Amino acid sequence: MRRLPPLSALRAFEAAARQESFKLAAAELGVTPTAISHQIRQLEEHLGLALFERQTRKVVLTEHGRALFPGTRSAFDVLAETVDQVKRKPARRVATLSATVAFTAKLIVPHAGTFRALNPGWDLRLHASDEAVDLHAGEADAAIRYGRGKYAGLTALPLLSDRFAPICSPYLDVRAPADLAKVSLIHFDWGEIATRLSVPTWRNWADRAKLSKQIDAESGIILNDEASAIDLAIAGHGVALLSLSLVAAELASGALVQPFGPVIEGLGYDLVYPIGAETRPAVSVLSHWVMTDLAKAIDKARQPRAAASA
Repeated sequence: MRRLPPLSALRAFEAAARQESFKLAAAELGVTPTAISHQIRQLEEHLGLALFERQTRKVVLTEHGRALFPGTRSAFDVLAETVDQVKRKPARRVATLSATVAFTAKLIVPHAGTFRALNPGWDLRLHASDEAVDLHAGEADAAIRYGRGKYAGLTALPLLSDRFAPICSPYLDVRAPADLAKVSLIHFDWGEIATRLSVPTWRNWADRAKLSKQIDAESGIILNDEASAIDLAIAGHGVALLSLSLVAAELASGALVQPFGPVIEGLGYDLVYPIGAETRPAVSVLSHWVMTDLAKAIDKARQPRAAASA
């Protein structure tokens, strides 16, 4: 813990020592000469030392005053320069965008660098979580959510609609729907959202493919992390019912394949933020970036697969 005299007294001393005048020091600091004299006397009492010799027309530093002055002047010079630097340096501006772990990793991260290039002076903070953040509490400025596009108290801008299909490694030797009986099915547990919305499941797919009696649509490997389900499929440990949007890059590279259909429709991804928040700077830059640059990048990544599936 620093044991220093009052800062106001040190400041009065430094000004008076530099100006060699209580009057000039008072004018510089915007106080009266009497106030300067009082502050310096308080400092002398604190130190138990005389710092000035009071003469008729000026004040002169004593030996102790001369010893104290250089360090005091240097300290105030450094403090003044630091304050100037802080005032000159613009405050960092951060825009926080929340999305699911898989959406963040597969569709935002590959294009995140464009945010700063297009928004100088802004930093992008990505909040990856499968739990919905409280936007009204300021946990994020905006979020990308999966659902039907209606969220209480939030503005929702449609970003993309999703479709799901059986996806696996090309090395798994799965070529026809009947092959599903000899491999593990990889399931993504949608959690709480499944109680409110109709979400794609292997049971839905089997009914659509008229294979309910041929395959056990409930068996296999269950994960509560969509990104891990994708990784498991890439590793060749089974066939997963995956979002074609989230695995567009892997399908394009050949790391994953869609061996057969049918494709089932999912819901949609929307950019959401509190109603009326569109004028907030962070929300404004996020909205423009997500709905223009990110949307175009996602759409471009999906085009080869969309053309192949047509």
